[in-house]
Amino acid sequence: MDTNIFRGGVPAIMTPCLEDRIPNYPALVAKAHDLVATGMNAVVYCGSMGDWPLLSDEQRREGVRQLTEAGVPVIVGTGAQNTARAAAHAAHAQEVGAGGLMVIPRLLSRGTSPAAQRNHFAAILAAAPELPAVIYNSPYYGFETKAELFFELRSEHPNLVGFKEFGGAEALTYAAEHITSIDDNVLLMVGVDTQVYHGYINCGAVGAITGIGNCLPAEVLHLLALCALGA
Repeated sequence: MDTNIFRGGVPAIMTPCLEDRIPNYPALVAKAHDLVATGMNAVVYCGSMGDWPLLSDEQRREGVRQLTEAGVPVIVGTGAQNTARAAAHAAHAQEVGAGGLMVIPRLLSRGTSPAAQRNHFAAILAAAPELPAVIYNSPYYGFETKAELFFELRSEHPNLVGFKEFGGAEALTYAAEHITSIDDNVLLMVGVDTQVYHGYINCGAVGAITGIGNCLPAEVLHLLALCALGA
């Protein structure tokens, strides 16, 4: 399974809107094209930038559709109010030709239950078995995906190919020591702009999902290039 979409710089883009709060899809596509033209490898749409709870399911899917039809490499975030909706977003992403998934934990109920999170992750991965996926790990969601759960899921869902860590330096170190170093086919992505150096140099990360890269793409790409040389 091709995992190249998770390598290099990947900005998490937001949804531009018109004055009436209707998504401005041409502006969304134009921004994504500009970022890719600058050298970004792909974009994440409806990640954790805060816009997806404000969009309807139909609006989110239309954004994914327009980005993919425009030829933009897209990683689709699966954050949703419940597992069924998250799985539906994953299935739609596969249907329209997105490049990958960023699997976000369940948020609103039983968030601290490993069994509930396992079932949530499994449903999403099963809904789009042809799409490579990374789990988004963030302690700020109230749950941390540890190695045992990750490899249990990967044994059943081979499209789970990576781990995006948002928890900071200590969490990146854990992911490198207990997850990505165990399986050479599992890749590590940095999810915090201030931890790119640590993630690449000390932890073997190969990609970075960036927020500041929306505003300073050239600078972020320069940092990534320097880190890749140092690694």
